[in-house]
Amino acid sequence: MQALAAFTRARLGTPSQSPFGSAVVETATGRLVVRRLNAVRQENDPSSHAEVRTMRAACKRLGRPSLAGHTLYTTCEPCPMCMAMALWAGVDRVVFGATIDDAARHCAQIHVPSVELTRRSDMDCVVSGPVARAECVALFEEPRMAAAMALWKKSRRNPPAGTPGLAPRKPKGP
Repeated sequence: MQALAAFTRARLGTPSQSPFGSAVVETATGRLVVRRLNAVRQENDPSSHAEVRTMRAACKRLGRPSLAGHTLYTTCEPCPMCMAMALWAGVDRVVFGATIDDAARHCAQIHVPSVELTRRSDMDCVVSGPVARAECVALFEEPRMAAAMALWKKSRRNPPAGTPGLAPRKPKGP
């Protein structure tokens, strides 16, 4: 996890910066297969989360749709989309750093823990975390990243006037 956090931190301040980094590692040997960052903005694709990109690249590199025998490491607890993909891909284990609640302080999140998705599936996967939580939370709090995340969070809550099909969101609560 420290190596993944360092990989992610090294890209802060670049055009591809993101606090979300992910790696697929061979479970038995610890051999790195591939690692990627979130690229939602760069690819204009809401599914381009670090975990999805990493698992796609790993499957291509391995030449098969299964990641059995592999562990997914991620700097933040996988969202439901990413955790579902990990289950479908058959990863042995998911290890995460920051929690969904940690990330929610900086960006919008779907508050369904990874262990909950695993519990509700009929696929086996060990979920471990948080691991190196402080180091992974620090990725969100790095000044350049924090500024970018604040702008992103604001844009998600208040889309520009005239955005087709989107109205500004009303605050939740009483």
